[in-house]
Amino acid sequence: MSVLVLVAPGQGAQTPGFLAPWLELPGATDRLAAWSDAAGLDLAHFGTAADADEIRDTKVAQPLLVAAGLLSAGALGLTPDLVAGHSVGEITAAVLAGTLSDTDAMTFVAARGRAMAEAAAVTETGMSAVLGGDPDAVVAHLASLGLTPANINGAGQIVAAGTAPQLAALSENRPEGTRVMPLKVAGAFHTSHMAPAVSTLEALAPTLAVADPKVPYVSNADGQQVAGGRDIVRRLVAQVSNPVRWDLCMETFKERGVTGIIEVSPGGTLVGLAKRALPGVRTLALKKPDDLDAARALIAELGGSAAAPAAE
Repeated sequence: MSVLVLVAPGQGAQTPGFLAPWLELPGATDRLAAWSDAAGLDLAHFGTAADADEIRDTKVAQPLLVAAGLLSAGALGLTPDLVAGHSVGEITAAVLAGTLSDTDAMTFVAARGRAMAEAAAVTETGMSAVLGGDPDAVVAHLASLGLTPANINGAGQIVAAGTAPQLAALSENRPEGTRVMPLKVAGAFHTSHMAPAVSTLEALAPTLAVADPKVPYVSNADGQQVAGGRDIVRRLVAQVSNPVRWDLCMETFKERGVTGIIEVSPGGTLVGLAKRALPGVRTLALKKPDDLDAARALIAELGGSAAAPAAE
């Protein structure tokens, strides 16, 4: 039996102009205009004409990523067996699961991006990927430097977060058998540095219209399937200052017998992790609309179905 999961990437996956080809699809421009109103941002500009520095801005990157994920998932027209997202991609997944409306999701992610940007401005912080090494030894080494393992991604990848001096110390004193790569993000996300953003989102959460998921939703907090809509929203809020456990999400995929993974736009990062951690699972990343036919072919091979996109 085939089990297909649709996954959504997190911050850092965006590149200049990546949204442009998706806006050529029927109805995409109108949908993006409505989401821009909800987010208070010109998402068409940022997704097509803005440079790398502009879209690196947390308050821009996060709504842009959710918009791209929703456009590409809508074009695919698939009802998957599971959904999950990495960090801000969890908001995309919450819409795909039926827990949040796209408009409420854009309101929420815009507030999240602004609040996290404000929290990041208090102290100079950042994140670095630690590649390779023994995971337990890496986590212990990070603790000795005062750093947080903000993303435990599996497949030999842990992302450290903390202050600029702490990250500099990590570059000078790497865990044995590892490489350290600074990431182009503007803060120590998923750490205690983000506590002020949690308070902002806790105040916003009760205003959202929330439904229990129609598609099983796997949470970053612990890799578990979450059945209640309000529990999903509570986790979305808390996750801002807590580590992302993508390794546990992939363990759940394995336990559920996942046979295929499709990553929505701008796809690539999560598929790359899956190729290393879940050998034998078929994967495909939606980078451009040209990838939709290959995705539908993969779904057909695995015994599922996806509708052709309809004009709106």
